[in-house]
Amino acid sequence: MSVHLENEYREFRRDLHRHPEPAWCEFYTTARIVESLRDRDVDEVHVGIDALGDGERRNVPDDDVLDEWLARARDAGADPALLDDLAGGYTGCVAVLDRGEGPVVGLRVDIDALPITESDAEDHAPAVEGFRSGNEGYMHACGHDAHATIGLGVIDAVLDADFAGTLKVFFQPGEEQTAGGKPMAESGHLDDVNYLYAVHIGLDHPSGTIICGVDGFLAVRHFLAEFEGEPSHAGARPAQGRNTVQAMAAAIQNLYAIPRHGDGATRVNAGLVGGGTATNIIPDESYVEGEVRGTTTDLSDYMAEHADRVLRSAADMYDCTVDIETKGEAPSAESDTALADLVGDAAGDVEGVAAIAERDDLGGSEDATFLMKRVQERGGLACYVGVGTDHPGGHHTATFDVMEDDVRIGIGVLSRAIRRVAAARP
Repeated sequence: MSVHLENEYREFRRDLHRHPEPAWCEFYTTARIVESLRDRDVDEVHVGIDALGDGERRNVPDDDVLDEWLARARDAGADPALLDDLAGGYTGCVAVLDRGEGPVVGLRVDIDALPITESDAEDHAPAVEGFRSGNEGYMHACGHDAHATIGLGVIDAVLDADFAGTLKVFFQPGEEQTAGGKPMAESGHLDDVNYLYAVHIGLDHPSGTIICGVDGFLAVRHFLAEFEGEPSHAGARPAQGRNTVQAMAAAIQNLYAIPRHGDGATRVNAGLVGGGTATNIIPDESYVEGEVRGTTTDLSDYMAEHADRVLRSAADMYDCTVDIETKGEAPSAESDTALADLVGDAAGDVEGVAAIAERDDLGGSEDATFLMKRVQERGGLACYVGVGTDHPGGHHTATFDVMEDDVRIGIGVLSRAIRRVAAARP
């Protein structure tokens, strides 16, 4: 890789790091990616609603929030015409390189950020070197800025190589909400993909380590349960109220009492709870926002069914009603060995790779699994790849950062693996 390209990728990644955006608000990020793609010999770029399926997008912010982030992107210098295509939160894009007869190979990278205030400590590189988040309260604390850069770099590497077939790179929004994978998987752009890679940087592995195939994805469902009752004076007329906090408390206790399952591990968590307005008022509105998980999709579904029953029963117990909404979800998935083996072969040719691990378990959830399952269910193969980095803080922390040379390593490994896939057709 030339020094010019390394510098370009560094500046691209730092630009995205300065402009972190949450799910469905990745307006500047998407526009910046598309602008860069238009400078390259890319055959097709699908933007906005054309990059997503007709199915329901989960957890889309209200119009006021979308408009605020759209204005931020406009003020930051994003192309106004591109922003028009993204209005309404239709973020993300798909780049297509058609290089003649051969297999269709996909690469999925995610692009959204997290609601975390970035560190301004003197030893935090983005703060020291001038690319700390400019959107206060949000930051790229999971490396998605690096992922988008890897996607761009892989396109360059394939353009510059002997590659027969079609490459599709999916710049996916909304991963942190497990909300963007399903609409992109249902877009139709996956339906002719024979082989798919997805990538994540870090994963608590050091720089120079490549994980050829990541497994252990927990299927997940995020839910919001909103209880409604009737207010009344807590001292004078307590019997006239229908107390939603009582319903909420009963629901939380019984969510954690859902029986474990003999087929594998399950999880439940009530992460956000609230309700009420004053100590002397019977609260008529309360909520629980939480999640259930399982080592398989069936186990997650088991937990979700029991969670819904618990929530409705708690509402009935205290004569309240409850509305339950799925905010995000993702199935489980496994990496195919044939593709993982090609990653290991490719990694051996990349300068800076010091260790190659055949497998590792994620231990969490990722909605790249929607894209992986879509390809696998149509007879194709899919694989999730890890690229180690010496991050100073853990994922989802205020001090998270990546070693910038590891972006180069990720580009080298993925681009070589993709070319080997096209040549080998496993």
